[in-house]
Amino acid sequence: MTADSTFGFDDEALANQATVYQPGLFKDKVVMVSGAGSGIGKGIAFLYARLGARLVICGRDAAKLASCAQWLRKLGSPDVLVQPMTIREPEQVAQLMDAAWQHFGRVDVLVNNAGGQYPQRALDFTVKGWKAVIDTNLNGTWYMMHAIARRWKDTGAAGNIVNIVAVTQRGMPGVAHTCAARAAVTYLSKTVAVEWAEYGIRINCIAPGVIESTGFRQYSDEAVKAFSVANPMKHVGDVQDIAEAAVYLSAPSGKFITGELLTVDGGGVLWGEAWTIPKPDYFKVTP
Repeated sequence: MTADSTFGFDDEALANQATVYQPGLFKDKVVMVSGAGSGIGKGIAFLYARLGARLVICGRDAAKLASCAQWLRKLGSPDVLVQPMTIREPEQVAQLMDAAWQHFGRVDVLVNNAGGQYPQRALDFTVKGWKAVIDTNLNGTWYMMHAIARRWKDTGAAGNIVNIVAVTQRGMPGVAHTCAARAAVTYLSKTVAVEWAEYGIRINCIAPGVIESTGFRQYSDEAVKAFSVANPMKHVGDVQDIAEAAVYLSAPSGKFITGELLTVDGGGVLWGEAWTIPKPDYFKVTP
């Protein structure tokens, strides 16, 4: 078991998890994954590596990225470029793109997974806290999208963006800041999917429901226990569910899909609720 094994993330197990995709599906392709040092982003990078992709991984924690890169090489990625950075700084995003193009000469797929939030009642948000989440989840995602799309337009290359967002249709009690940012990214993606279609650029979003990963560590025990009944399937998903969805949208299987939101939540958007903070007594059913 590795350090990431808490809450269902075991590197060894994930590396050997069954996949519906054939080996070599992404041979000779270059895939960039942000926030790849842990959790869902790491799981996504693992699957692309197993399918033969060359990888650019970025995030804020250099040690976690280095550990991930070792796994990616073992899993079959012929080349991995590691770039510690933050998507909140446009200059660092530009440096990332420069490094990727210098190293590989191109990028074929961008999976925008980096982001973050903290559970808290909206009334308790500080201005600094609100700005931090919006800046990362909305502005940072946009900086990545914009920078890579300009590269593709200028070089005449087609491109593919997959944005990892959230299930926002019914609101997200306890994380109103990320709900606002992720909903904005969803409709930003729909808009530029039309604007950028003439350049051969596709943009889609994936909305994970309750996915068991290292991200569970930031939630209370009460919230984590409730996650398993937040959908009609009555269990949580795993990072492989999101990784396979990302591959589906970015592989030839998704060649006629753009501007869409793929919800991977076990039907949670249709039924159930997921509180990321302790559920107030006001909402608890009493006899």
